[in-house]
Amino acid sequence: MRILPPRGAPRVLAAAQLSNSVGDGAYYVASALYFTRVVGLSPTQIGLGLTVAWAVGSVAGVPLGALADRHGPRGTSVLLALATGVAVGSFLFIRSFPLFLVASVGYAVAQCGLAAARQALLAGLVAPAARTGVLAHLQSTLNAGLAAGAAIGGLALRYDTAEAYRAVFVMDAASFLLCAAVLLRLPAVAKSPAARDGGGPRLAVLRDRPYAVITLLNAVLLLRMPLLSLAIPLWVVERTRAPGWLVSALFVLNTLAVMAFQVRVARGVTGLRTATRAVRRSGLVMCASCAVFALSAAGLSPWAAASVLVAGAVLQVVAETQQSAGSWQIGFALAPTHQVGQYQGFFGTGVPLARTLGPLLLSWLLLVWGVPGWLLLGAVFLAASLAMGPAVRWAERAGAAPGRGRSDRVRTGVRA
Repeated sequence: MRILPPRGAPRVLAAAQLSNSVGDGAYYVASALYFTRVVGLSPTQIGLGLTVAWAVGSVAGVPLGALADRHGPRGTSVLLALATGVAVGSFLFIRSFPLFLVASVGYAVAQCGLAAARQALLAGLVAPAARTGVLAHLQSTLNAGLAAGAAIGGLALRYDTAEAYRAVFVMDAASFLLCAAVLLRLPAVAKSPAARDGGGPRLAVLRDRPYAVITLLNAVLLLRMPLLSLAIPLWVVERTRAPGWLVSALFVLNTLAVMAFQVRVARGVTGLRTATRAVRRSGLVMCASCAVFALSAAGLSPWAAASVLVAGAVLQVVAETQQSAGSWQIGFALAPTHQVGQYQGFFGTGVPLARTLGPLLLSWLLLVWGVPGWLLLGAVFLAASLAMGPAVRWAERAGAAPGRGRSDRVRTGVRA
């Protein structure tokens, strides 16, 4: 399977994605133990700090995306990659909760802004018809980098020393500096005259109600992220008789499967109609996945429970690849050409929102309610996916109205 996209700008974007995702993979594995064992923070302080940080970061993504629209996405992406590296490096010097909170906010703001600026950069370098395919390649590259980074972070856990944990943070900071250097190899994207001259109201996305509804529905569908990283591991350990090591196996299965099949799934998404169908199918499959996960608590033997959990994880991968491909197409196709940065910054708030609210919501829903909670969660995924089609049609009608910025794309084949 080809993971890397075609040569040129897509290949360089993938190299930038790979460079910082390796560092991030190691960071995700080792950061919690660094903050508790080396810095001396309590789990409650870590959770509170990260919740506040991602909440601030999600709000900052929109103005930073608008900054990329006005001043050029390449330069903005480079600066935000450097800022993220500095923020990661600052974790090496914190010794108290207030400093941890400040560093975490800086890290989250830079990360959310970088995500929006990168999307604007991709929009300026890649033709609309090819964007979803390129994003699928980037997602596969991201997963490959995270897997490699997680293995490196595992070495830090193996040695379990302050020096090993600090080495992970140094590597992650350096990875963002490398990312900035790679992004400089891309050609500059011309600034949009409409964005530079203030065409339309500032932060117009905040007035776009159809796009806001689509973003909210996408955030609901993104609850699958904390489902994999937090809720399913706790469910396996507390509610099933499956072996504990299966938690790691399910994570590896998801990472490798997305890396292998995301590009293939994305080939079928070529416009808004195929995108909404992909999202609708993802909701149906995710609903089935939740029902299968619920079955694992039915008093099955360890190996039977493990088999059921693997089946649920496979269905989740199918749903994830469909939902990702569909949402990428929708998020780009409904954004005005001269405001891609701020629109993508707003659309991207679904990720920190799911990371912030998801752990508490899913823990309560699944570990307290049990099987009924799984069935309710599946119904929520299904309802959000079915509502995406009407919301997209609403946005299309609004975009075709006089004076709206999306009318050129609605008429010129976004539906192809």
